[in-house]
Amino acid sequence: MRLLRHEDIRKVGSGNIGATNVWRTYGARYGVTVMLADTLKGFVPALLATIYMGFAKGGKAVATCGGAFLAVAPIVGGVGAIVWLVTFALFRYASVASIVAALSLPVVAVLLEEPWPVIAFAGLAALAVIVLHRPNISRLRAGTETRFRFRRKPQPPAGDRLRRKPLA
Repeated sequence: MRLLRHEDIRKVGSGNIGATNVWRTYGARYGVTVMLADTLKGFVPALLATIYMGFAKGGKAVATCGGAFLAVAPIVGGVGAIVWLVTFALFRYASVASIVAALSLPVVAVLLEEPWPVIAFAGLAALAVIVLHRPNISRLRAGTETRFRFRRKPQPPAGDRLRRKPLA
């Protein structure tokens, strides 16, 4: 094995600084290390951004996760979006749609044979969505979760509201 010191990987093998060239030049031990580092440099910022945006804006990370998946694994993200839309259309609970769509992400990633970082990200995203939806799950179990209404309730005309003031 060659010494790593004082050797520029860009001047060895294919000249690429990626995991494949490092693996071929220095062996599996260093190639795997570079592969993990390369994977993490894409995975960690996407994960942190997803979590930060979900918590910082007060949301539950569903739309942000969806956007991240559309960028990282477009088919997985697209299937997740379709699952969300179908579930929402059927049940009219945004929380149920979010949970079902989140749970579909790791399943779809595995079925599509996505790389392990995508599967891991999908699993962590699903876990985060479930954890953030604990209050919604409690309300669903109690039967008090609010369903989305596609139409607003009709309000009485403005004149009727003025005449019906309670006497105090």
